[in-house]
Amino acid sequence: MEGGKTVDAPVTLDRIPLYVRAGSIIPMGPDMEYAAEKPADPIELRIYRGADARFTLYEDENDTYNYEKGATQQFNSNGTRPPKPHHRRPPWHLSRNAASRQFKVVFVAESHGAGIGATAKANREVSYEGKTVTVKP
Repeated sequence: MEGGKTVDAPVTLDRIPLYVRAGSIIPMGPDMEYAAEKPADPIELRIYRGADARFTLYEDENDTYNYEKGATQQFNSNGTRPPKPHHRRPPWHLSRNAASRQFKVVFVAESHGAGIGATAKANREVSYEGKTVTVKP
């Protein structure tokens, strides 16, 4: 849907539309009551194609200021548009300065990765161990 317009969409109490900008990267974790309740693994990363994106995820450790020292995760996407001949960047990659982590990467499509629940089948599951990981749709 093209942006910059007013949209009149039907809404019910159990269904509220959510519009996401092309190129967005949205992390989704398990429902938790408080930060230290349980590990947040795996985090589902929903990648909305169509534009370049960069996103930094800070996870609250609940008792440190490690984010000030780089304990964050950096996610990048080139929008999975056809690359230009000189364009060598992969469709998606992540780099992180902290310990290992589990991610489920989901390239969102009309019938895949929509809604508030976890996606049944991720495009790729990644065990991140501190080195840059590249994922193609």
